Amino acid sequence: MTASDRLKEIRKKAQEAIDDMPEGELRTKAFEVILQHLLASESSHKSIEIAPAPAPAHFEGKQARKQPGSTKSRILLLKDEGFFAVPRSISEIKSELQAHGWILAMTSLSGPLQQLVQSRELRRIRGQGARQKVWKYVNP
Repeated sequence: MTASDRLKEIRKKAQEAIDDMPEGELRTKAFEVILQHLLASESSHKSIEIAPAPAPAHFEGKQARKQPGSTKSRILLLKDEGFFAVPRSISEIKSELQAHGWILAMTSLSGPLQQLVQSRELRRIRGQGARQKVWKYVNP
């Protein structure tokens, strides 16, 4: 079996895994995660290099066309999705970015969040945490 045929087979497996999910960003992200997992396990079992397949045509939505590159633009994407309609802590923001597939250290979020507060893209309010006061970020 050629690498191209194996790649098609892997893509079909990923597609089958999400067939029962409704259209949307969650389905797109699930497809990407499953495909990456299958590709990673395939390449760890074999020494051939498999290039990632392009996403199917029905996945070419807003996010497929423009992936934000900076931490600040990724946070603004969350804002556009309505994530900051309720006050959110840095750990909640980190978790949501992680759900989008962007793994960032919590320490790398404070600077961009501060810049967004200073440019009035977000507002910062004092919230109560378990043992200490924490900052929460919300739409202005």
